[in-house]
Amino acid sequence: MNDITLGQYFPGESFIHRLDPRTKLFSVFMLMTGLLVSNRPLIIGIFLCFLLLMLLLSRIPASLIFGNLRPFVWLFILTIIVHLFWTPGRTLLELPIAGMRITTEGIELGFKYSLRLIVLIILAALLTLTTSPIELTDALEHILKPLKKLRVPTHDIVMMLTLSLRFIPALIEEAQKIKNAQLSRGASFDGHIINRIKSIIPLILPLFISAFRRADELALAMDSRCYTGGDGRTSYKILKYSGFDYGVLILCVLLTVISIFYQLI
Repeated sequence: MNDITLGQYFPGESFIHRLDPRTKLFSVFMLMTGLLVSNRPLIIGIFLCFLLLMLLLSRIPASLIFGNLRPFVWLFILTIIVHLFWTPGRTLLELPIAGMRITTEGIELGFKYSLRLIVLIILAALLTLTTSPIELTDALEHILKPLKKLRVPTHDIVMMLTLSLRFIPALIEEAQKIKNAQLSRGASFDGHIINRIKSIIPLILPLFISAFRRADELALAMDSRCYTGGDGRTSYKILKYSGFDYGVLILCVLLTVISIFYQLI
């Protein structure tokens, strides 16, 4: 879990960092949509190349990006196994276990869906690593601004979402501290899967108490600074689209349209 960087911000002055946060949000949403709609190998390859280009332009260490994939290895393996044995098609290998068989189509689908999951996770990590929580809050509030006419408390919703995202690395760090404290008292987190599940139970209660304590301290800090939210608040940084933002948006729209069109033909 220490490898998960979702919610963390990596300061920098790269091309991706300088993009408007609204551009990054729209771009990630469109890329994820295009990737989920199409499962053609050519489209997945194009998206993968585009993602690698974005990683190079962001100047973020590869270990920080690809470290997010380690906790999800079990999900990739499970995806491959499910498609491997339960996808109908040309039999490649038949196993003498409940009539299970491995098909060529199953291998292809398993790797394609796993690759799509990898790209989706890296896209989400790239968004949070190159966009500060304040920028995310401002961008989401601007995007949801039309809902204010329907009396939707957009500022409060955006603030809760941003704080929840920001709490992820803090809670992971707190869980690691609690685990180390339990290990120093003689607790064991090794053994088979049942013992590991049981050993997690002593971590849950202290982690919940710590989360509520942090939330209470944050509420007191916001209250002591007379934070009210809602109308009348201004932003330190005024969001403004540049030529590069429009270029990135047009490119992402084209990729999404091409993926949808290519899937339909």
